Amino acid sequence: MAASDCAHLIVAAFADYNAQFRVITRRAPWRFDARDSKGSQRDAVERIELYDRLVSQTIAQLRLKLGEQALDRDQWAHIRDEFSVLVEALPDAEFTKTFFSSITRRLFGTVGVAPEIEFVATDLDPLGKVTTAVGTNTYLNHGSLLLLFEDVLGDVRFHSAWRDFDRSVAYVTAEVSRYLKESEERRAVLRVEVIRPVFYQVARAYIVGRIVGRDFLIPLVIALKNTDGGVLVDAVMLSESDVSIVFSFTKSYFHVDLDRVGEVVLFLKSVLPRKPVSELFTVLGRAKQGKTERYRELMRHLEQTRDQFVHAPGERGLVMVCFTLPSFDVVFKLIRDKFPYPKNVLREEVKAKYQLVFKHDRAGRLVDAQEFKQLRFPRALFAPELLEELRTETTLTVHEAGEDLIFDHMYIERRMTPLNLYLRSATETQAERAALDYGQCIRDLAYTNIFAGDLLLKNFGVTRHGRVIFYDYDELCQVTDCRFRDMPQATNPEDEMRGEAWFYVADNDVFPETFINFLAFNDAQRAAFNRVHGEILTAAFWRSVQERLKEGEVLEVLPYHPHRVRVASSA
Repeated sequence: MAASDCAHLIVAAFADYNAQFRVITRRAPWRFDARDSKGSQRDAVERIELYDRLVSQTIAQLRLKLGEQALDRDQWAHIRDEFSVLVEALPDAEFTKTFFSSITRRLFGTVGVAPEIEFVATDLDPLGKVTTAVGTNTYLNHGSLLLLFEDVLGDVRFHSAWRDFDRSVAYVTAEVSRYLKESEERRAVLRVEVIRPVFYQVARAYIVGRIVGRDFLIPLVIALKNTDGGVLVDAVMLSESDVSIVFSFTKSYFHVDLDRVGEVVLFLKSVLPRKPVSELFTVLGRAKQGKTERYRELMRHLEQTRDQFVHAPGERGLVMVCFTLPSFDVVFKLIRDKFPYPKNVLREEVKAKYQLVFKHDRAGRLVDAQEFKQLRFPRALFAPELLEELRTETTLTVHEAGEDLIFDHMYIERRMTPLNLYLRSATETQAERAALDYGQCIRDLAYTNIFAGDLLLKNFGVTRHGRVIFYDYDELCQVTDCRFRDMPQATNPEDEMRGEAWFYVADNDVFPETFINFLAFNDAQRAAFNRVHGEILTAAFWRSVQERLKEGEVLEVLPYHPHRVRVASSA
């Protein structure tokens, strides 16, 4: 088969992937109108699985057509050159190049990079060739914010009717006015720019845009809810912090039908300047491009720093070796060769749990762990203590090749401050807030059918926004797979004095009353936790959640502040 024919086949395969991706994405408005949250969740999983399925399918076709030339590197060098010419003028051309590289890396089992047969991530700048702006609807301020937002909401069309359009307009206007505070600033609003497609995430729809003033630019995200009585505005987010949480690395990916994703990323960067480009691509559903960009960010950073890889702050994990670059905001995680007591999980089970999280509704409480294979780094970049641990604890994963280390498999996550460390340096108010959000994190996970398993504070992190996130997945399981039991009452003093359980405990038995033993809070923090989240320590709470999940109920966890939900619900 000629190189040009192979190149055309891969271009067509990516076009097929992209078309199917958009077909799934376009179901989102119908799911919203029908209030079909279960369908939205199924669509999310189907879309995530689509990429690997199309890559595998394309590799099978190429093997069949190339025969003995399937692993001919010279042939693939020609295919790469032909492919590069074919995709140069396509929208988001770097996406197609990432797809090509996924094929060759898997086909050849590439270690490090092979620039002659793939497109090297460091050379792929997904925003470098974006010369056009995303399509927006622009609304000019003619002196009345009320009329301005009446126009904004009036252009959003669903099959469902508005529940009370005027009240939603008034609510948005009041929230914006409150945020801008001073009348001079309200008059200084020049226009509102809104990205034309509506963004969807599970059961919510979002209007995404920005407010442009004479000397300011602020984000604008309006959350919409579809109720029995129709659509209403559920929340308005205007601060960079609030909007960043909506577009968080802990949330499920948006379903929004876009012609050119790079244009939207540039728009979002204008109002979220601290958000890494890799995370914006990922949260827009382009997870593979997000991985490519994260690798590019890392390589670019290594060129500019003298930092070495060192152990990540916090207690050493029993299952994972965790390390970081002090000046780069991610953590690298490797599965150890062996797990000491009391861990009894298998290596493949750990991988399966990370895969579960990748496809699951992360509800803003599970970090998005990106899986990387066959990475190569200079050995000199690793601090001696870390290098020694890698040589003794991760020999199944890490290999030395000359002056380099080759990592067969690792996860890369955003770095957070371990909760146990955060509490040591936090003020009393900050610590109490974190203790309460830890409880809310456990609740939120439960509502999405996730039981963390290991509730030690060291397994939870605190983001720069002060949110508590779970990141240690080796004991994670689904709530519906557990049996939540009340603690049996001892019948004699001898039973109470035993160092181990005097009653039978199955592998899936969970005793919520014992959770308090894992909460290394001081008296004030523990009292606050018990006051707000005490029911988490009862089996009745967990059995109630379990029953609702088994009945098929979707228990929503929203990415915006609860106080805004209360205001919106009364509007």
